[in-house]
Amino acid sequence: MGKAAVEARGVTKAFGEGPERVLALDNVSVEIRENEFFTLLGPSGCGKTTLLRLIAGFDHPTSGHILLDGQDISGLPPFKRPVNTVFQSYALFPHMTVAGNIAFGLEMLGKSKAEVAASVDEMLKLVRMEELKNRKTSQISGGQQQRVALARALAPHPKVLLLDEPLSALDLKLRKEMQIELKRLQHETGITFVFVTHDQEEALTMSDRIAVMSSGNILQVGTPREIYDHPKERFVANFIGDTNLMEVDVVSMGEGSARIRFPSGLETDATVPDGVGDAKRVTVVVRPEHARIAAAGDAGTLAGTLENVVYFGTDTHYHIRLDHGDMFTVRAQNRRGADEAHAPGTPIGVILADQAVQILRD
Repeated sequence: MGKAAVEARGVTKAFGEGPERVLALDNVSVEIRENEFFTLLGPSGCGKTTLLRLIAGFDHPTSGHILLDGQDISGLPPFKRPVNTVFQSYALFPHMTVAGNIAFGLEMLGKSKAEVAASVDEMLKLVRMEELKNRKTSQISGGQQQRVALARALAPHPKVLLLDEPLSALDLKLRKEMQIELKRLQHETGITFVFVTHDQEEALTMSDRIAVMSSGNILQVGTPREIYDHPKERFVANFIGDTNLMEVDVVSMGEGSARIRFPSGLETDATVPDGVGDAKRVTVVVRPEHARIAAAGDAGTLAGTLENVVYFGTDTHYHIRLDHGDMFTVRAQNRRGADEAHAPGTPIGVILADQAVQILRD
């Protein structure tokens, strides 16, 4: 485990007083490591941007502490923090050139002309915009503007770079290109990136670790694979990717695993997160790609009726009404030459992969 670059310790942030008081963050604690790409993920109003603003110094905690390299910076103004922010609106100077925008912050810091020139050249090369250095930012594309904003924020070599949904204004193709570009920049600079988004795919694609937030709380922190394959909370499972949620009975509960029974009578093993207790009935999650369709009546299957088939090119989604009433989706990758034709209305079975079933904390 790497050294902590940023820590939030018991941070609470409230806005307003009395009946109008709104709790944006509720006793949040999280540790962000040096040189990692860390994402705060959640829906609008969950508190992710508030936490980012507290790290930047634009707001201050109602209680708790923000630490940078182990030092409490909760009371420091933004300009005294070795932290830079890239906003959703890039806030570039349209009358200045690309090079002028990158140089501006360095000049405000009192750097010499030689230092500024060297840093600007370094940043232009990093974001691959050497040929556009004399172009005004009002004359370049949205993706290029974002690169300039990144270069300007990276030029002073901050310890931490904060990114507040910087890709949201871009079209889909450009967003995907910039996801790769951001990850490259983080890897090459070695700077800690803290990225805010509500987009699950962005978070899974780019992050070393993800903190999933809801209603001012962090529900789970983990790698993209941990968050996706082993969600602990119902909200996390439902928010990240497509999922199948079902209510089942617990046959027996052990350490980290349980035997569960579906309403159809089928029994299987399930992974158990900490904090579930000795519940008799629980919610389980199964990802659509962790199951496959089979012939009706096959042993070890959940029986149902195929209601709809949706072809997506790379894969096909099968929407199945299980005999006990739940809807269940199976996602199968398409293979050239394979005959996967199934007519809606036909009986069908669902086979669950090993370790596919995860019990959730409600």
